[in-house]
Amino acid sequence: MYSSKKSWGLWATALLIVGGSILSSCNKTPGYGRRTAAKPGKRSATTGAEFSFDEQDTTSFFVARNAEQIPGPNLKFIQGGRAVIGSQEEDIMAFRDNLERTVTVANFYMDETEITNNDYREFLFDMKKKVSADSLLKLEPREDVWGGALSFNDMYQSYYFRFPGFNFYPVAGVSWKQANIYAKWRTDYVQELIRQERELDSTFTKAQLIERGVAMADFRLPSEAEWEYAAKAMIGTQYLDENQEYGRIYPWDGRGVRNPYNVKRKGKQGDFLANFKRGRGDYGGISGNQRNDGEILPTNVYDMAPNDFGLYHMAGNMNEWVYDVYRPMTFQDADDLNPLRKDGYGDEAENYEVSMLTDEMRVYKGGSWRDVTYWLAPGTRRFMHQDSATNHIGFRCAMISIGEKGK
Repeated sequence: MYSSKKSWGLWATALLIVGGSILSSCNKTPGYGRRTAAKPGKRSATTGAEFSFDEQDTTSFFVARNAEQIPGPNLKFIQGGRAVIGSQEEDIMAFRDNLERTVTVANFYMDETEITNNDYREFLFDMKKKVSADSLLKLEPREDVWGGALSFNDMYQSYYFRFPGFNFYPVAGVSWKQANIYAKWRTDYVQELIRQERELDSTFTKAQLIERGVAMADFRLPSEAEWEYAAKAMIGTQYLDENQEYGRIYPWDGRGVRNPYNVKRKGKQGDFLANFKRGRGDYGGISGNQRNDGEILPTNVYDMAPNDFGLYHMAGNMNEWVYDVYRPMTFQDADDLNPLRKDGYGDEAENYEVSMLTDEMRVYKGGSWRDVTYWLAPGTRRFMHQDSATNHIGFRCAMISIGEKGK
């Protein structure tokens, strides 16, 4: 019996040695080991078959080596996280429609500037080749938004959108629907440029482009939560232990709208940090000192200092369309991870005596050149019909962040 046990022990030891050698040999074989998107290895971890790394090859199993998403031009990476969003200032309008709550917003990208007249004219120029004259006319910004029965702003109807001096001023007179059409066109246009640059055949499907890391995520309007999170840019106020030193009423430090001489910011102490209406009849200060406030009208999209995410004019200059349908109770209804209201679900229009609360009412944020300081706070919100256009609402695009960026 002892001899039998001893023999079995020797066999077990031998098997362990041989098995360990085999496993060790497998682990040293090229293509095995820990995988990442940037380092996929040369072979499949589960079958041992060789990967193809030729982007043009559609006959073999292709694996891309590029780990990072192609975000597209003009976008800034916004690292997501936990945040307290909502109105942090006295609700003087008594709307009570954006109470403070804690949410988490995932990583995303956002345009560093508002979409400009030049950007929108580029869109119209390309669409001219694709749609009828009548359809193109429906995409034109409404230039009559500058007119008024008791004002002399009519000259901007001819000049603001088309004169070269306004090329890099934010486009005005664009509806929520037009902004969405622009975002779809921009996705297709930039995607095609990337495909041509990579010399990939035009017959590649979107799925094949995605697998090769070539297909971009869509440009789109940001959600209200994304917009508010990006505007506050609380990344500039936090400690390493996840505590934040203080909140922000505006997209900058302090409780005022003038530069407290924070060395991180350009400009002089006392300069205004946004382009807004200072008070009744005062849109830009006195002659000779208007550097303090950009311009009387909207100003160049790169004027003023960017916030801590590198985004310009997240307060003032132009209000901006966001994706969300407006409902007063969204703050308590929406999910706490990437909140978004797509329609009236859970807060139907019948709940309100005011019949205007339909799913065509869209939120806009940020305050503008013709708004007082109250509306510069990211937590404030207003709404307008998605077909409406004004001289104080523009937009910028966002894009979801996918893959390993930011890890």
